[in-house]
Amino acid sequence: MKKEETKPAPPRKKVLVEAGGFAAGEKKKLSMSTPVINVTSTKLSPTINEQNESNTQDNVVVVSYPLKENTYPSELSIFTDVDVRVKHERKLKVFKQILIEVGEDPFEGLAMIDAVQRLGIDYHFQGEIEQILQRHYMIITNGSTTHHHQHNLQEIALRFRLLRQEGYNVPADVFNEFIRNNEEFEGKSHDRINVSEDIKGLMGLYEASKLSGERENVLDEAGNFSANLLNEWIKNKHDKLDHHCQAKVVENTLVYPHHKSLPRFMAKTLFLSNYQGENGWIHVLQELAIMDFNMVQSLYQKEIVQVSKWWKDLGLANKLEFARDQPIKWYIWSMASLTDPNLSEQRVDLTKPISLIYIIDDIFDVYGTVDELTLFTETITRWDLSAADQLPEYLRICFKALNNITNEISFKVYNKHGYNPVHSLRKAWASLCNAFLVEAKWFDSGHLPKAEEYLENGIVSSGVHVGLVHIFFLLGQNITKENVELIDNHPGLISSTATILRPWDDLGSAKTVTQVPLPPSSKTRSNKLTHRSCGFVHGEYAATSPIFT
Repeated sequence: MKKEETKPAPPRKKVLVEAGGFAAGEKKKLSMSTPVINVTSTKLSPTINEQNESNTQDNVVVVSYPLKENTYPSELSIFTDVDVRVKHERKLKVFKQILIEVGEDPFEGLAMIDAVQRLGIDYHFQGEIEQILQRHYMIITNGSTTHHHQHNLQEIALRFRLLRQEGYNVPADVFNEFIRNNEEFEGKSHDRINVSEDIKGLMGLYEASKLSGERENVLDEAGNFSANLLNEWIKNKHDKLDHHCQAKVVENTLVYPHHKSLPRFMAKTLFLSNYQGENGWIHVLQELAIMDFNMVQSLYQKEIVQVSKWWKDLGLANKLEFARDQPIKWYIWSMASLTDPNLSEQRVDLTKPISLIYIIDDIFDVYGTVDELTLFTETITRWDLSAADQLPEYLRICFKALNNITNEISFKVYNKHGYNPVHSLRKAWASLCNAFLVEAKWFDSGHLPKAEEYLENGIVSSGVHVGLVHIFFLLGQNITKENVELIDNHPGLISSTATILRPWDDLGSAKTVTQVPLPPSSKTRSNKLTHRSCGFVHGEYAATSPIFT
């Protein structure tokens, strides 16, 4: 893989990283091609400086400057077929010019942004997209929409959604034209335009409703209103040949709205048929998207090879036979979280801690006793290398792998961004294991937690915090002392995400997660697996697998 070229960083105040196991003057002594810890060894010995851990960085200001647009090297440049790469660059240049020119038209500009985002190739056009959206934001703030555009539900809904998902503060009152006095949507606007038969407008309204905020009842009503009309339309049109294709598109929108889907998984299904023959630029876009899709797919395949080799060399699958062996599944989480193809190295690195979330979850769920898990959790909380030597072999092997991965990522982040995140990473792992231990004790004692009690612990045991903390440091944007302190303490951005995903995951895993019980002679707690097939909704007991399950 092509190595990233980094410009020399501006002078910083004194940076100390001894707490992470390597000091500023030591970083050349470590080679990332050589594991810091050999996970197959039964003896755990510190190979890095573990002294002065508590106060080393307390009075040090460390700044990682924000990464500007396109500072990552294009990973597509490694594509070996020169002819394909040249054609791709040529088509990319052509479509950028089309986007600039056609984007001057209010609706066409929105439609083109929607198209490139749904195809997952918007990372090529961030500057052009931002310019178009800024113009549309001015349209709203200045109230300069024409009478025609005021009553075009499709355009209003599309503009609202595109702006909101990019962080613009757009009020929901842009839909007032379609609302009755009692704050309910109606089938006709004030000038009696029949929106109940405007299928694309209703689809846009339904998509827009997914970006509602707190106490935005208007958007909740909009979602119900549009969904009911669209479902009714599907029933009437689905069996008619001339409407069959559009009915599938509508059905797909209701099941997989853009805000809750992954573009690259959806691009090859129903999206292209929704745009066939409508715009002169769509044909150029289709050719570019197909070429880009194939090139990115080739990149993903190379990443999977790297992940598979890393996992095989790590040896955990052989040492911990009770644990899951699913490196491809774990990689998909990284691919879904870091969608920009240029973040290839970060995706491979992120897969490593995600794999450990799975493995540690299996240890707590299907193998360890409460006493063993308590010792393991205490060791991780203190990150005590000497105490790890006293753990049972299977836990010692896991801790060695965790220590190795944490040091490796910390080393890499420091090399690239000038900050050693080892304290934050260790703290995140300690929080996760303590949450796992709480749930293990619940099950072992037969304690049935209340919904609030379960969810409070569940947002930590989801694994969301561990994943997002690693993403934060791997991306290396705006790493400041204040931001590090914020992310170390489960900010709302993380806890809210976990609060949504925890019950959502439980509802899915309660039906789909299965594991083979270990024989009665093993060290597994009696009937330990039973809880993985339960559900915990509104006070009932739930599966306790993390979100990466």
